[in-house]
Amino acid sequence: TDEIMQQEIRPLVAVDIIEQLHRQFAILSGGRGKDGAPIITFPEFAGFSDIPDEDFLNVVTYLTSIPSLEAASIGFIIIIDRRRDKWSAVKASLTRIAGAFPGNLQLVFVLRPSRFIQRTIADIGIKLYRDDFKMKVPIIMLNSVSDLHGYIDKSQLTRELGGTLEYGHSQWIHHRTAIENFAMTVKTIAQMLQTFGTDLAETELPNDVQCTEELLSAHTDHHCKLKDELKLAVKQGATLLTCIREPVTRSANSKLSPDELENVATVERLLAQLDETEKAFDQFWTRHHLKLEQCLQLRHFEHDFREVKLALDNLMEAQAGFADIGDTVTRVEHLLREQKQLEEKGQEPLEKAQSLALHGEQLIQNNHYAVDSIRPKCVELRRVCDDFTNETKKKYDILGKSLELHKQIDKASQWCEAGIYLLASQAVDKCQSQEGAETALVEIEKFLMTAKEHQLSNPKEFYNQFDMILTPEIKANAQRILQKLEDVQEMFDKRQVSLKKLAAKQTRPVQPVAPHPESSPKRASPKITRPAGVDEEAHGWEIHIRSECKAWENHFFFHVFSVELLVKTITFHLSSFFSHIINELIETERVYVEELQSIIEGYASAMDNPNLAHLIPSALQNKKEILFGNLPEIYEFHNRQIFLKELENCIENPELLARCFLKRKEDLQIYEKYCQNKPRSEALWRQCGDSIFFQECQRKLDHKLSLDAYLLKPVQRITKYQLLLKEMLKCSKNSEGTAELEEALATVLDIIKSVNDSMHQIAITGYEGDVSELGKLLMQGSFNVWTDHKKGHNKVKDLARFKPMQRHLFLYAKMLLFCKKREENTDGHEKTASYSFKNSLKMSTVGITENVKGDNKKFEIWYNGREEVYIIQASSVELKNTWISEIRKVLTGQLEACR
Repeated sequence: TDEIMQQEIRPLVAVDIIEQLHRQFAILSGGRGKDGAPIITFPEFAGFSDIPDEDFLNVVTYLTSIPSLEAASIGFIIIIDRRRDKWSAVKASLTRIAGAFPGNLQLVFVLRPSRFIQRTIADIGIKLYRDDFKMKVPIIMLNSVSDLHGYIDKSQLTRELGGTLEYGHSQWIHHRTAIENFAMTVKTIAQMLQTFGTDLAETELPNDVQCTEELLSAHTDHHCKLKDELKLAVKQGATLLTCIREPVTRSANSKLSPDELENVATVERLLAQLDETEKAFDQFWTRHHLKLEQCLQLRHFEHDFREVKLALDNLMEAQAGFADIGDTVTRVEHLLREQKQLEEKGQEPLEKAQSLALHGEQLIQNNHYAVDSIRPKCVELRRVCDDFTNETKKKYDILGKSLELHKQIDKASQWCEAGIYLLASQAVDKCQSQEGAETALVEIEKFLMTAKEHQLSNPKEFYNQFDMILTPEIKANAQRILQKLEDVQEMFDKRQVSLKKLAAKQTRPVQPVAPHPESSPKRASPKITRPAGVDEEAHGWEIHIRSECKAWENHFFFHVFSVELLVKTITFHLSSFFSHIINELIETERVYVEELQSIIEGYASAMDNPNLAHLIPSALQNKKEILFGNLPEIYEFHNRQIFLKELENCIENPELLARCFLKRKEDLQIYEKYCQNKPRSEALWRQCGDSIFFQECQRKLDHKLSLDAYLLKPVQRITKYQLLLKEMLKCSKNSEGTAELEEALATVLDIIKSVNDSMHQIAITGYEGDVSELGKLLMQGSFNVWTDHKKGHNKVKDLARFKPMQRHLFLYAKMLLFCKKREENTDGHEKTASYSFKNSLKMSTVGITENVKGDNKKFEIWYNGREEVYIIQASSVELKNTWISEIRKVLTGQLEACR
């Protein structure tokens, strides 16, 4: 059916009626009347009456379709040349034209038969049959072409009609055929480019190198062929343009007829269209080719990554196999050589990994589309390289410590053996003399000095030094050696004691020594007599010790007192700050109530005052509710009998403050209604704000600011509550009432969010339904959105497929709306946002995919079993999770409702 309809509505082209045009019973010579009306000439044609009606209609319809709409709207001038014919031919021509001419007629000129009898008959016939022709335009009978020149300039008439207009019918047909062929070529190429663009846009990127290379090669070849077709078409158009302009090029005195000028304009327009199409296609191809090249780069990168990662894993596995730290010096030295070999073996894969990571970072710097896929791999490569390097360094450190330990153990063992040998080599008979004993002592002391050089004198320090590598086996061996060291040391100690006794055996004078009081036998003594000097010294030490103890005692109590004072000071200041915040809240609340009262009494009530009615502009008449909204309702809530009074009760009982906000949670929703009306109020103020009425009211109230500044007070007040509650919460962290303050703050924040959401909601335009029927507005925000239609998609996809749409989403309990944000300047003021409705999804028919591969900020919402998929990218992971949580609640609630 579509093909039949297309055939029916397709306009005629020259090739369809080429035979009829060649018969030349009607021509469009390109001449124009004085007012620019196109001229169609019916030259003398012997078989005019025998022309089939369909052929006549097709030719006339085609000729009338050629001039521009502007020229055709003036009306066509018909010239019927029947100078060599009879009256019957004139009559037949007029009858056929009157009945079948499809265009708008202006004048009909008839060159009557030249023979006297036929001319006379024609004169009589035209008078008798004029009404039968049913033409609403004048029919002018002319005796000769000279008469015709009185109506139409010679330059607009062909030579057959005595004019100077150059016209060749065959050339005209050739030009028309060429122009229409060129137009068809342009259309065909545009369709080819569009089809190719659609195929490119719908092409899924391959997952391996070979397929990506084949796809890139195939698309590049196709692109080259299309570019060749474009070049050929441009060349064809340029040649055609040269042919049409050929008379002017050949002779400077020649001029193109209006129809020829229109032909030139048509070809130039087609060439411009071809140029625009080529530019658009080149831009898209550049993006697509870049995408394919980047895809190929990604596949190469992924392939190299898999190879390098496998090599690194094998390297790490081999390194993990080096768990042995050796039990002898020889074994450790062998392990160090193996570790060196592994390090040298790992240099190549490590260099490849570093080079690949650098290549990946270059891809990221070049704005590669798969940044979220490349960056983690680069991080992984560098991490594994760093792990291997650090692990190698750690292995070297451990093996170095192990080597040092075993060398120490070997040295200690050798030292013990040398010590035992020394003790065994000291002859007992030589040590009996003083000189021999002293010589042996010197030998022992010299030998014991070497123990310090090998750090063998402190077992605890020994264990601390090598704790990281002390396996149970090594530790047991070390303990054995240390025990051996202790045993040898003990042997040396005993030998030294014996040798010292032998060296000390000699005759010495005995001196009497008075017994020291501390060494006298224990006995009761009520009073000990001390020498004066000793008593004073002891007394001095006693005083010193007591003063030191007192000083430390004072020092201790001073710090205890300071801490207590500090705690009390901090507590006092926090309490004072808390009280200050409450006082500020109440004082600003009182000022706020007074300002609301002054606005209502000084402005709103004044609008009802008959004495001021003449000052009120007409645009403001009966619009008090629009200007002030529900401000009176807000004033009634805040006045001294309700909210203000409750706040004032908190001065003595600060813990009641949070309860005030929780108790009035529902009442505070009045701010949402006020803010929803605010755009209408501001628009009305911009229209009438400079009127004398408002100036007079401001003067009487002695306000420094105009009314619009005071109309912002409610919006500022709800924000002030939020700031003050936050400050209070900082002062009362982890104390009684903190939970209630947090809940109060959450309440105010919910109101602010609700107000903000409602301000966005009222800016939605183009939605035919009632948004109030969609349930509660849960979330709203701006996102990048991609769409994917699996079937039923007959529209040609946008060539710039990879660019996301900017959409503002509104999540209701029953519906998800997709809107486009628009910002418009209003009368020179700041830009106001509006949201043009684009699409909607019923929440009862959608599903959600929480994670999209390659981007942790994306999620999917799909419709009718993924028939339509919307890929949504949030500005942050936190925002994405918040939306997913809210959508999940809606879907879970629906499921529970169904159950």
